[in-house]
Amino acid sequence: MISFPNCKINLGLHIVNKRADGFHNLETIFYPIPLNDAVEIITSSSTNPVTYSTTGNTIDGAADDNLCIKAYHLLKKDFPNLPNIKLHLHKVIPTGAGLGGGSADAAFALKLINDKYQLNLSTSKLLNYALQLGSDCPFFIINKPCFATGRGEVLEELELDLSAFKFVLINPNIHVNTGWAFGELAKGSDVSKLSDHYKKPIKEIIQQPITTWRENLINDFEKVVFEKHPTIKNIKEELYKQGAIYAAMSGSGSTVFGIFNKETDLLLKIDSQYFIKEI
Repeated sequence: MISFPNCKINLGLHIVNKRADGFHNLETIFYPIPLNDAVEIITSSSTNPVTYSTTGNTIDGAADDNLCIKAYHLLKKDFPNLPNIKLHLHKVIPTGAGLGGGSADAAFALKLINDKYQLNLSTSKLLNYALQLGSDCPFFIINKPCFATGRGEVLEELELDLSAFKFVLINPNIHVNTGWAFGELAKGSDVSKLSDHYKKPIKEIIQQPITTWRENLINDFEKVVFEKHPTIKNIKEELYKQGAIYAAMSGSGSTVFGIFNKETDLLLKIDSQYFIKEI
């Protein structure tokens, strides 16, 4: 059985405050984008619980750290009769790029195992398992536009349809560490006041005409990431020069996306080695 995990972008991202558990409360809009990996799971006769293979983009780190494998072992604890599997991951979504590709793969692996082996897990139970894998994972269980708060796991579905526009995603092959970005954002400032300057909450801004988003819909991480990586800032500026209605960095970066009218033709003046996808 096979499924095709999609990525997400963040429409605005505010860091609200730092929590007692060391995490940060935030607010953002998660919006699904049809740029897809592929996850295939078949029953295995091997004595290994998971036989893992990959194609496509290189995935850094040890196999045991892969969230898809962790998803299997998480379910195996509660369903000991779950058979051994072969798990193949074809990677298209750039990694460490603010697109949630790893989180999507994990969430889709949970759903795939649930469906294939008829575990009959409810959505609420799948959400609970997903949260144990990562803060972004629950979104991909729902996989519809959502207003997210808490660590990103408190989700409220939104009526938000951007299908009348086209998206351009550009990743400059720069890995931005999310922990570093949080740390830099908090340096020399009261994290609880980082978003005090916003006149309107993200949920309200997102209901305004898209032409107003450029001045109002802000990703807090851009401040520190752009300072360290001017290349990423330049990509955003180039997208606006090409006629983007709205452009921003997704998550903690390094992917930048632009939203365009569908009839807009682009002649991007950027490095041809960057990952560029028009959707």
